[in-house]
Amino acid sequence: MSLYPLKFKTQAYEKIWGANRIKERFSKEDLKADNIGETWELSGVEGSESVVINGKYKDNNINELTEVFMDELVGDKVFQKYGNKFPLLFKLIDTSDYLSIQVHPDDEMAQQRHNSLGKTEMWYVVDSEEDSTIINGFNKDLTKEEYLNHLNNNTLRKVLEEGKTQAGDTYFIPAGRVHAIGKNILLAEIQQSSDVTYRIFDWNRVDDEGNPRQLHTEEAVDVIDYSKIQNPKVDYKREINSTTQLVECPYFVCNLLWFDKIVEKAYVGIDSFVAYMVVEGAFAVHYNGEEVEVVRAGETILIPAIIEEVKLEPIVPSKALEVYHP
Repeated sequence: MSLYPLKFKTQAYEKIWGANRIKERFSKEDLKADNIGETWELSGVEGSESVVINGKYKDNNINELTEVFMDELVGDKVFQKYGNKFPLLFKLIDTSDYLSIQVHPDDEMAQQRHNSLGKTEMWYVVDSEEDSTIINGFNKDLTKEEYLNHLNNNTLRKVLEEGKTQAGDTYFIPAGRVHAIGKNILLAEIQQSSDVTYRIFDWNRVDDEGNPRQLHTEEAVDVIDYSKIQNPKVDYKREINSTTQLVECPYFVCNLLWFDKIVEKAYVGIDSFVAYMVVEGAFAVHYNGEEVEVVRAGETILIPAIIEEVKLEPIVPSKALEVYHP
C-alpha cells in the first residue's frame, strides 16, 4: 500500500482581528506572523493547496495527490463528484475582535457568479472568554426590505441572534445564514472548499490607510436566508470514549471523538477519506499492520479512503473532529 495518513504544512493568514493563540496553544513556533486570524490546515483551494510534510509524498500538494491516486485517496463517489479538487477546507480561527457580519452563497449562486463551490460551514469552539459571543442568523423573520432598512440605519445588530459561547459549543452555518464570530474566540472551522464571502457590515472599521473595507451589500441580498433561526447551537451529548455526531449535511459529516483509551475505527462502507482535526491532546494512528503516525493538537491528519481500518492510541486524553464526506 503506497498511501498512508498524510499531515500538512500550516498556512497562516494575518487579519486585523487576529491574535496569537494559534501559535501559543498549538506550539506552532514556525509561524512568524503576528495577529494570525486564521490558519488553513487542510486546503484544496486553488492557489492555496496544502502541502504534505510527512513520508514519501512530502512536498506534494493535496490536489496533485488526488489527481494521481483518485478514489484511493478521497473515495469513489467523492472523486466522481469533485475530480482532482479536494472538497473541504479545514481552518483554525483566532479572534481579538469581531469578524465582519457576513454571508456565503450556495453552490448554484457561487457557480454562477464565481465559478466556485458555495460555502456551508461549521464551527467547534476550542476556547473563549466569559463575554465572548457568536452571531448566528436572525432573531426574527425578516423581509428583504426590513433587512435593508436595519442595515442602512445601522441597527442590524438588533435583529441578529447573538449569544454567549464557551469551549465545546458547536454551530452549523449553512450557505445563506448571516453570521459573525465574536472577539476572543479560538475555534475550528470545517467548510466547503470555497473562499467566497460577502461582507455585510464591518463595524465601521478602516484599514491601515484609513479606508473602509469593501462591503458586498448588493451581492448579499440575493443569497440571505431571512427566516428566524430556531436552534443557534448544535445540541449534543458530551461523553468521553465515544464518537458523537455534531453535524451531517450534504457536504460533510463531523463527529466529536473524545477519548483516553484505544479506539479502533473501521471505515468500510464510508467510501470517503477521513480526516482528524485534533483540538486537544495527542494520539498515535496505527495503520497497515505496525506503521504509526503521531498527530497532536492543532494538526490535521488525512486518512486515505483505501485505508479501511486504524487504531487510535491516545498519548494523553484527546479530542478530535472526525470528518468525512457523506
